[in-house]
Amino acid sequence: MTPLYLLEPPAAGAAWAPFAGCRPLAELRAGAWLVRERWERALGTRTTEIIGGEATGFHEPGGPPVVALHPVAGPAWIVSSTFAPAPARLATGEVPVRLMANGVMVGRFVAPGETCGGLGEGSGERLSAIEVDGVPLRAAHTLLDALDRLLGPDCAAERGGAADPLPDGTIVLGDRADVVSRGATIEPGVVFDVRQGVVVLEAAAEIRSGVRLEGPCWVGAGTRIVGGFVRASAIGPRCVVRGEVASSVFVGYANKAHDGFVGNSVVGQWVNLGAGTTTSNLKNTYGAVRLEVAGARLETGRTFVGSLFGDHAKTAIGTMLSTGSVVGAGANVFGDSAVPKYVAPFAWGHGSGKSLTEDGFLRIAERVLPRRNVVWNEAQRAALAATYRRLAPR
Repeated sequence: MTPLYLLEPPAAGAAWAPFAGCRPLAELRAGAWLVRERWERALGTRTTEIIGGEATGFHEPGGPPVVALHPVAGPAWIVSSTFAPAPARLATGEVPVRLMANGVMVGRFVAPGETCGGLGEGSGERLSAIEVDGVPLRAAHTLLDALDRLLGPDCAAERGGAADPLPDGTIVLGDRADVVSRGATIEPGVVFDVRQGVVVLEAAAEIRSGVRLEGPCWVGAGTRIVGGFVRASAIGPRCVVRGEVASSVFVGYANKAHDGFVGNSVVGQWVNLGAGTTTSNLKNTYGAVRLEVAGARLETGRTFVGSLFGDHAKTAIGTMLSTGSVVGAGANVFGDSAVPKYVAPFAWGHGSGKSLTEDGFLRIAERVLPRRNVVWNEAQRAALAATYRRLAPR
């Protein structure tokens, strides 16, 4: 297979809070799949490295290395982490081409014998062009745009392949062929509403009695939906979900094991939402939502935006979050006052002005990761320590 390199932006900044410096943009979920996985499917290859950006040294088991920007020798593909291609396979061939989306280069083939350090270097402007359908990713909130645009086609693309028969006692509103189960455990009494889109259940997913899933909906491998109503959402692997979830993205390994509403939100990895945690996703004025990140104001242009939770963030029971809240990586949200719209990374309580120490953050992670059967080792420790040092308040 031709090597694939995901190119990160040099400085993601406030627009990508709470994920900038915490995880590569390529490892965020855009629709059903990670941005990296989308490019792998589009080009029929596997990622060699994620290069550049603010998360150098990021490490996850099974993921590609994340390294500093360096020249890439052909033959190879270089593609942008800030573009999520549609699910269709691209007919590119092993020829020098550039991949364009509405006049912007989002990828290119580096020919044998050529060396390239970025999309705009070398002979890229002289290459023939192929137009690529997909969603540009300009900021963290545009992951919600990608969900709206791509989740339906992503799920529909899985229809017609190998799937398990649904067990007795399952209720399907619509065509039963629009429930694609691949080794999932489904208890009697689960309701699938597929009139608006396909529902996909990956291997070892567990759907308990009384759950209602409304398509399009993607439930990742090993995820357990233990109660409630989930609609139009992409739930990554090894999550636990209960309550009402609408039009939201769970990157993976997150815990929402109790009731509470999460809508139009992006939930990073290893997030734990305490019982009753609820996000507001619509202003009382019905106007466009503005985000506030460390003094910067970001216009989303969207009417519906809930909360953005960085990796390892945690909320106390009964937490109520305003429309367009941003919770930084590793933050612990608790306190007597109203939660502000922006909670800094590693905050210890949202009104105390205190921060979690590096040692405290690592101790918590060491307890949490094995709960999802992820081995805690020195590589994990070093990567999370580097994340802390990048993001912790000075």
